[in-house]
Amino acid sequence: MNCDYIARWYRWLEYIGFGGALEQRRFAFLTDVADAQRVLVLGEGDGRFLAAFVKQCKVEQKHPRKACFSIDYVDASVRMLELARRRAGTDDVTYHHADALEIPLPEAEYDLIVTHFFLDCLNDHDGTSLIERLSASIQPRGRWLISEFREPAWWARGIVAALYLFFKIATGLRTRRLIDHHALLSKKGFVLQKEETARFGLLASELWLFTGDNRSR
Repeated sequence: MNCDYIARWYRWLEYIGFGGALEQRRFAFLTDVADAQRVLVLGEGDGRFLAAFVKQCKVEQKHPRKACFSIDYVDASVRMLELARRRAGTDDVTYHHADALEIPLPEAEYDLIVTHFFLDCLNDHDGTSLIERLSASIQPRGRWLISEFREPAWWARGIVAALYLFFKIATGLRTRRLIDHHALLSKKGFVLQKEETARFGLLASELWLFTGDNRSR
């Protein structure tokens, strides 16, 4: 999905639709990952989380035992990358204009992966492929921070369907339904550590821990 055409208005479209709820989901476990040192962020949007994370890490640098950090930020949208670069700067972040399903990733490199409202852009095949790749790229005991939509009831399915229709028109997104990332992550050795929901279960924040048990599968 390429958000170039809506990048300029992305933040305001989000606020019109959900107020600050999506932003709150992104920031839910921010302090829990303050000790991360090698970080991979995929398609985070216009960089609001990225900027907050960088700011937090700069504070943590005052404490050498907790010092961050090096961040790889990947997005298929040039304009989203530019927005993120303006917000978060370039001192501590390397920006990659690439497809997350194709960019070469180092093995057992990252102690934190971040995907905010990203997995809902993937179909089952691509979701499985991405989680396979990321489970090979994360360190044992590494963490994965996720924010996603859910469908707890019939009314939520209607909202999610409307969002998919909008992004199909605006970005060419071909996915039409949410994948079951819980099953995929559990199969690869991730364990859910923390979880928060909002908007009656429509939105969720999750923090997963990689045990390393299933790296070879």
